[in-house]
Amino acid sequence: MDITASLIERLLEQGSLSADGLEHLARLRSSQSETSVPDLLSRLGLVSEGDLAAAWSSSRGWPRYSGQPAAEIPEDLPALPLRFLKHYAVVPVGFTSDNALEIVSSRPLDDYPFKAIEYATGFSVRPLVGLQSEVEHLIEHLYGQGRTAMGSLTDHFDHTAQLDDIDHLKDLASEAPVIKLVNLILQRAVEMFASDVHIEPFENRLNVRYRVDGLLRESESPPVSSAAAVISRIKIMAKLDIAERRLPQDGRIAFRVQGRQLDLRVSTLPTSFGESVVMRLLDRQTIAFEFTKLGFDGERLDRFLEVLQRPHGILLVTGPTGSGKTTTLYAAISRLNTAERKIITVEDPVEYQLEGINQMQVKPAIGLDFAGALRSIVRQDPDVIMIGEIRDLETCRIAIQSALTGHLVLSTLHTNSACASLARLLDMGVESYMLTSTINGVLAQRLVRRLDPAQLEAFDAPAAVIAEHKLDQYTNERPVRLYRPRSGASNGGYQGRVAITELLVMSDEIRALLMDKADSTTVEQAARRGGLRTLYEDGLRLALAGVTSLEEVLRVTRDDGAIVS
Repeated sequence: MDITASLIERLLEQGSLSADGLEHLARLRSSQSETSVPDLLSRLGLVSEGDLAAAWSSSRGWPRYSGQPAAEIPEDLPALPLRFLKHYAVVPVGFTSDNALEIVSSRPLDDYPFKAIEYATGFSVRPLVGLQSEVEHLIEHLYGQGRTAMGSLTDHFDHTAQLDDIDHLKDLASEAPVIKLVNLILQRAVEMFASDVHIEPFENRLNVRYRVDGLLRESESPPVSSAAAVISRIKIMAKLDIAERRLPQDGRIAFRVQGRQLDLRVSTLPTSFGESVVMRLLDRQTIAFEFTKLGFDGERLDRFLEVLQRPHGILLVTGPTGSGKTTTLYAAISRLNTAERKIITVEDPVEYQLEGINQMQVKPAIGLDFAGALRSIVRQDPDVIMIGEIRDLETCRIAIQSALTGHLVLSTLHTNSACASLARLLDMGVESYMLTSTINGVLAQRLVRRLDPAQLEAFDAPAAVIAEHKLDQYTNERPVRLYRPRSGASNGGYQGRVAITELLVMSDEIRALLMDKADSTTVEQAARRGGLRTLYEDGLRLALAGVTSLEEVLRVTRDDGAIVS
């Protein structure tokens, strides 16, 4: 079997390439025979960089590149032609303990480039597989002009420039080096599949960090002298007032990068050394509003859909910021979106535009808050109402009234567990009889990082760990096995995130307890008798199935105060 056929076979085996995608690829190969299969797969977006690298690693039998920071790569690497490296997508990154030269490749179609490097340098070669973006970045960093794309822009900024002049800032923000710098920051965010970009000015540096799979990663930063120009450029793109630096501001940017249309939510905040900027990347192409892709399956999906299909009442999704609540609600209303239903949402802000759904954004500056918007919405004869967040008693009362008058209401709440949500509503001042009449269910959720299937390894769980977490109660497999990233795995051995959930479905027993003003612990015990599985228990189930690691489950369920037993 040739290398290309082996690659395609691995992509099909790991579920990265669908049958439709394979048929599409075959049609294009006949008309674009000069383009290699990996290049076609990337160009068409049929598989992700990570999936392609995993398939290469499996088919060639080579380890994945660990992705160490460029600053840790030794400086005594052999000199190689830049054109050669770019053409074959290979780059040296260091030496092994036995003095073999490590070469990372993102397109290892044949062995020629490795043999050529061996011949040219005199070193034996150890091949590794890396992401296309990693290899391109390393080539630019180690062999490109100016050593890095960002570094090559450093000299364009005057460290002594007067930045209090607004007109001068506008001119500076419109110059090519600043535009390239901001575009490079956003391009890297897309390549890293980041959800947020943090640009933070300090006295002697300008930090750029990317949030990937819920964790922040530092990256090469622009020169501190570029801070005012870079932040002004972003504010101009977001149509914000660059002269106002004393107050927080919010805006949006529609941006196209690598052929993809992105919507960026921009927030600025005054700090001691300038304005801190956070950009949330909203990429419709990478968000799937399908429950199975969010991690819902089996019994928990069936129970959630049963609650969702009820004609009226309130369904709450709860959890801290960044736990995927809004995405779950979007998946819910996408499933409910039929020609027979009118759906209206009130959000702050509207994150994704959904076809066939009336979406409304609150504007507190003109007096349009959640409560005011809801009063108008109920006069629009909707079947389903989605409220971005229940923040106060007034909004909660209107939501309850809407549910009592025959509407299905979906909303979010910031609490640590499903049972704590009921206590929170009671503490806000909602009468217990109103809650028992309207609440259908509460879903608490968190997001845990998903193990990369190509970079995980199984191991027998130690007896002490089994006893501490009672793992033998959650699986019939013996010995009990857990999973973790392999040593040296790139990106820490994780790729993407999956939801762990805790679903409380209202029952007659729970309603009676609420009427008697029972505490959260008593309500939880009743819910567990009715089938509730806590976030911690759901996480253990995923850890034993190899979806995530035990360490990741404990990080999410213990550090934020979620129920763990």
